[in-house]
Amino acid sequence: MFLELDGRGPLYDQLTRALKASILDGRIPAGTQLPPTRELAQELEISRTTVLAAYEQLRAEGFIDGRVGSGSFVSHLQARPLQHHVQTNIPPPSRYAQRARAVRNWDIPRLHRGLRYDLLYGYPQINPALNNAWGRELARAAAYTRLNAVEVAGLSTLRQQTCDYLARRRGVQAEPEDVVIVSGTQQAIDLTARVLINEGDHVVLEEPHYFLAHQALVAHGAELVAVRTDQHGLVCDELPTQPPRLIYVTPSHHFPSGAVLSMQRRLDLLNYAERHQCWILEDDYDGEFRYDAHPLAALRSLDERDRVIYVGTFSKVLFGGLRLAYMVLPSALRLDFLSAKYLSDMACPVIEQAALAHFMEDGGFERHLRLGRKELKARREALVAGLNEYAGDRVTITDTPAGMHLVVWLRGYDTARSEALIAYAHEHGLGLYPINPLYLHEPQRQGLLLGYCGLSVNELREAMQLFGQCLDHMDRM
Repeated sequence: MFLELDGRGPLYDQLTRALKASILDGRIPAGTQLPPTRELAQELEISRTTVLAAYEQLRAEGFIDGRVGSGSFVSHLQARPLQHHVQTNIPPPSRYAQRARAVRNWDIPRLHRGLRYDLLYGYPQINPALNNAWGRELARAAAYTRLNAVEVAGLSTLRQQTCDYLARRRGVQAEPEDVVIVSGTQQAIDLTARVLINEGDHVVLEEPHYFLAHQALVAHGAELVAVRTDQHGLVCDELPTQPPRLIYVTPSHHFPSGAVLSMQRRLDLLNYAERHQCWILEDDYDGEFRYDAHPLAALRSLDERDRVIYVGTFSKVLFGGLRLAYMVLPSALRLDFLSAKYLSDMACPVIEQAALAHFMEDGGFERHLRLGRKELKARREALVAGLNEYAGDRVTITDTPAGMHLVVWLRGYDTARSEALIAYAHEHGLGLYPINPLYLHEPQRQGLLLGYCGLSVNELREAMQLFGQCLDHMDRM
């Protein structure tokens, strides 16, 4: 008897699956007597005990009948036809699934293995000292947390700590019932789209913008309207006359340019939202990291009409694998977001929430932020100094004293030449990333988005020396 074991799991499970497949495909017809257990064991070079266990499982599930003194026989089941190149009509997935699959194929930056210097953006700084501190917090939380606790909005102690932190650092006054703990900024954006967006609704995005916000909104059927940004952030005078359902903004540190939305434009944006009865999604993805002054107050702190959905993240300031963020919600939307969160994943992991709450209460979170700001400032200065030394006037630096990346514009480059530079740099161990995918419409000039969290000060200097050599190569072409 030909039986192919798939190598997954215990031998008796593999044999059971192989016999089931042969019976259902009709390769072993109904009424057929199966080989004696000892014979099949010898043929397959496995133990008789394994065959006995498989036969017993098949008998319990009704695939075979045992006749005393006669052996085991295949039951009379309706066998499915053999699947030899049979064309079947598979129903299409939902429109959401089709759109999600389409946007997933877009050019998303990913960490490349084997690159000596990878200037990938979007990944937080790695602090080795945090490993030990976080390990202690997790151990403590595991010992003192009710393991079956499920709070859809998030652990009450973490929501209280979040409110205290926001009042102290971002100027946002909120109560714990206003806060929902979510699994990262991406879930916050997805929940916002679930709660607010119907297919065909208009959503305003900054141009350029955060690409994963773009993708999440498109997957939910939104019609995107790109509104230009300049050195003062979103150009509010160019907001559409047809009211959108939602406006997505990064006012404290525009992604990717780093521009800060001016006070007048903040007021204009809030007035626009109130006048047109639309919502604002404020993504404060790295507002903690400013190197020239104290962090700016969030847009939400000016919101007297309760139109702003505020999103902040712990993953960006601690470590990417944490997957915890928070939303401060308008009172009119609390129940809707809690319902959507419950249907999405019920709640975030309780032990991680308890560990983070104590880490904040004990002062570890603030200490980590202070050290992180100091280190990131040094890395940013090293990157800018290296660009000035090795790239010179061949690039224009958009240098804002905040965040974890900066934008560099390439002088005299078109799309083809920019792609050639990136490919050449990659071949020589330097990861460069274009800014083009962050636009709805092709930008008028070519630029790079350079992240500096993943490299030390010395590595950034060496990376910029290599970048200068890559530019030299392109100049000779």
